[in-house]
Amino acid sequence: MKLFFFALLAQHAFLTSATLDNVSSRLQVEIPVNLFRDEGYDHREALFGKPLYGGAIAEKVIYADSDLCDSNVDTHKGYPCTSYDSDGKCTPWSGRFILMVDRGACHFVTKALNAQNAGAAGVLIADNQCQCSSVGAGLCTNDPGIDCESFLPIMADDGNGGVVTIPSFLMLKQDADIIKNTLKSNQNVQVKMSWNMPAPDDRVEWDLWSTPSETVSQHFQASFLDKVIALGAHAFFTPHYYVYDGISNGCHGDGSPCGNLCINKGRYCSTDPDNDMEKGISGADVVKESLRELCVWKHYGGDGIGKSWWMYKKCFIEQCSSSPATFSSPVCIDTCFTEAGILTSTIESCINDSGGFDADVSNTLLDAEISAKTSLGVLVIPSAFVNEVTIRGALNEATVFSSICVGFKDGTQPDICKQCNGCPDLDTCIAQGVCGGGSSSESSGGIGVATLVAALCFTVGIMGTAAYIHHKRSQREMRDQVRGILAEYMPLDDGAMQLSVKSGGSTANL
Repeated sequence: MKLFFFALLAQHAFLTSATLDNVSSRLQVEIPVNLFRDEGYDHREALFGKPLYGGAIAEKVIYADSDLCDSNVDTHKGYPCTSYDSDGKCTPWSGRFILMVDRGACHFVTKALNAQNAGAAGVLIADNQCQCSSVGAGLCTNDPGIDCESFLPIMADDGNGGVVTIPSFLMLKQDADIIKNTLKSNQNVQVKMSWNMPAPDDRVEWDLWSTPSETVSQHFQASFLDKVIALGAHAFFTPHYYVYDGISNGCHGDGSPCGNLCINKGRYCSTDPDNDMEKGISGADVVKESLRELCVWKHYGGDGIGKSWWMYKKCFIEQCSSSPATFSSPVCIDTCFTEAGILTSTIESCINDSGGFDADVSNTLLDAEISAKTSLGVLVIPSAFVNEVTIRGALNEATVFSSICVGFKDGTQPDICKQCNGCPDLDTCIAQGVCGGGSSSESSGGIGVATLVAALCFTVGIMGTAAYIHHKRSQREMRDQVRGILAEYMPLDDGAMQLSVKSGGSTANL
């Protein structure tokens, strides 16, 4: 059964890989000018790392003369090599640079992480296989013994991508070969990696794709409500749920091989979250909760804020999601409905009207999720989209808030974005409306006059006291030294020192 759903995942990846052609980033060669292209270079973004939405990286390129699979990267090996050290080796990579490395021998994440640790600001993975369509058009030639590939590989996360903080692109072989040959001839190449966030108007539309059983985004979902409220009507949110089409994957009908992974006689399915087909939370439980939350949003999220949905999610995550006994418990669910101000009868009617859980009928809400998933090319959960652009990197409050703020048309950013986007303490800024908090005298982010004067007085007082103590100590030490010298060269009696001086037969006592 597990192999069956691994096959499902692989099939889905192939079916939707074409949708990745519409990317939000741009790759351009700036130096040498003869490699510049008006349309930029075709590429694919990695599903890990942290792109600079609304920003760019423009740096020299170094082509690594290794597969970069070993964490002990030899930074002497690469092109161009224009200067040498005392041992006759190329001088090590220095400054800011973008590292190009060939695909193969290890996972994309491994290469990116090793490049990051070697000082790279970004990574270009050079594909080592031509696309079959490019071979047929005479655009690309494979190396001897290498077959063409029907689909461009997806730079997916292997589970360790969370530690990668630099962006990565995959380049087509025919384009990468041009850059590699230029670098190997010891010519400099500079490329620009940039990311655009569509900003059509004064309202940002953003979406979150998840399942009720995934744990990666739970902290985000349980704590982002205050940011949503602060953004208000300026940002329109829609939650989505990753559900498999059971019909196209052979689960539909009586005697289905998919067991308890599906509802509606195998029409809608999800993976088993605890990998135990006999007990625990089942895939069917996950689909049912997905439908329940879709109904919550349908009836309580029409304003694009959905305060009740966020409150229900927080309660469900904290009280129901972690245990099989409470995940589908009507008692736990009703408790969360009550906390969020949701009528149980409203949600039950919505579930039944959409198609319910049991009958062999289509469910309108779940069908809409499957269609949306296919059109957007959702491959990884959790995933967030801002203005239909996938947010790469860690799914946390700061990343999503910043991406939303970048998505507004110039001049239409709400005040909360101007005040808090990029603030190190986002929670405090959202609560107080000022980055860093403090009184009104400090609202500009600087130090208040009273605080500055007090600090100066305190500093002067400390320095003055220290100077006085040092002066008194120096005087005492000097007196001790003088006494020591006198004691050594002029020893004194207990009585008065007497000197006899004879003068004219008389004696004078001094």
